[in-house]
Amino acid sequence: MKTYLVKQKFRLGGERFDIKDDRGVVNYQVEGSFFQIPKTFTIYDAQGQTVSQISKIFLTFLPRFEIKLSDGTSFYIRKKLTFFRDKYEFDDLGLRIEGNIWDLNFKLLDDRDQVVAEITKELFHLTSTYQVSVYDEAYSDLVISLCVAIDYVEMLESSS
Repeated sequence: MKTYLVKQKFRLGGERFDIKDDRGVVNYQVEGSFFQIPKTFTIYDAQGQTVSQISKIFLTFLPRFEIKLSDGTSFYIRKKLTFFRDKYEFDDLGLRIEGNIWDLNFKLLDDRDQVVAEITKELFHLTSTYQVSVYDEAYSDLVISLCVAIDYVEMLESSS
């Protein structure tokens, strides 16, 4: 199991922030586009290699992102219209995300309902701060990419 601390500093312009592990070592760096349409985020590993690129799909009713991983795979994540809890769907990934009614906790589950990762929002911080626990380290890049996309959607909704 690997644990990360994500302190995101989203602004409507460009963004840049580090993602550290539980020992305080920088594992990822996120860089957001500045005044670019559609909005994009690029995630780099500790060596500066591109891990993934996240692009917001322009002109959709509900938020939708395309995530391209460095291994060549890509998929879409979109928010579903629900009344009580946030739901996100993936296209052809075999995983799903569930969140609680207060939008503070998310779980990434595989097609057998096994928890692959947990994303928990910590309270009493000035910026969005998440603890991300990845139970299978092969999913680390994917989970970090999803966390960035989901928190961007939450930031947009809270500011509107």
